[in-house]
Amino acid sequence: MSIIAQYVMNGAMLGMMYALVAVGFTLFFGVLDVIQFAHGDVLAAGAFAALAVWLGLTRLGVASPALLLALVVVAATVATALLGAAVARFLVLPLKGAPQLNVLLVTLMMGTVLRESIRLFYPGGSQPQLFPALLPTSSVALGEFNLRIDNVILLAAGTVLIAGTSLLVTRTRLGLAIRAVAQDEETARTMGVDFRRIVLLTFALGSALAAFAGVMDGLYYNEIFFGMGLLLGVIGFAAAIIGGLGNLYGAILGGFFFAALQTIGAVALPFASAYKDVFAFGVVIALMALRPKGLIGERTSERV
Repeated sequence: MSIIAQYVMNGAMLGMMYALVAVGFTLFFGVLDVIQFAHGDVLAAGAFAALAVWLGLTRLGVASPALLLALVVVAATVATALLGAAVARFLVLPLKGAPQLNVLLVTLMMGTVLRESIRLFYPGGSQPQLFPALLPTSSVALGEFNLRIDNVILLAAGTVLIAGTSLLVTRTRLGLAIRAVAQDEETARTMGVDFRRIVLLTFALGSALAAFAGVMDGLYYNEIFFGMGLLLGVIGFAAAIIGGLGNLYGAILGGFFFAALQTIGAVALPFASAYKDVFAFGVVIALMALRPKGLIGERTSERV
């Protein structure tokens, strides 16, 4: 039972990271009908920004883990939100009237630029970097299972972020404007909604969520890598597709569903965990053949 509980906890941690990335894809598609394929590399940039801030603060003599964690998370999310808004402002919006393949190509190239910039210009960026353990390392014994406090904190923080994003979209004036733009851009403009501002804020929000996912990945594995955004971006996009691209709750469901598939692949299959991604993507391919619109993709009129 303790082994099963550990796998469930691992799956929950992965699911939370995937859900945070998938929500970003959903927000981008909701307001602009585009797929931002640099999203995974924006996540990696956020993780390396967090590491750089930590290094700078420790050299200044800041020693409190709680203060370091707070400053690292805030700095990384703000920097990545600005990066996401810049991608929208200078790459995505200018191509609004162009064919969708143009946006796909530009964002793919932007992702490569970000990834290679980290590898080339971050000190030692071509090698995996140790990420500081800023959370408590103690655990609580529940029978034979030891529940790590840092895992609980990360899951709780991710839950708060996702719940906060949902409340922002469904219960605030900004969320009303986002939903209005997602449903009918021209009518929203007519009603006085600042379309450009909403797009920039939405891209900033989605990128900030990705930054937290990157920090969460670093805290969980105690390591980050310049190419970490490649797989996380693909999985996040797959999760958004599984749940029905453009559906906020579908993105969350898709993230945890993909993590569950990976966990099953690691536990139940005879050929070990090395093939868990093959199993998960294989199931997703079969699922999309059966349900092309995703698990709850029929709610297309409420895409965010």
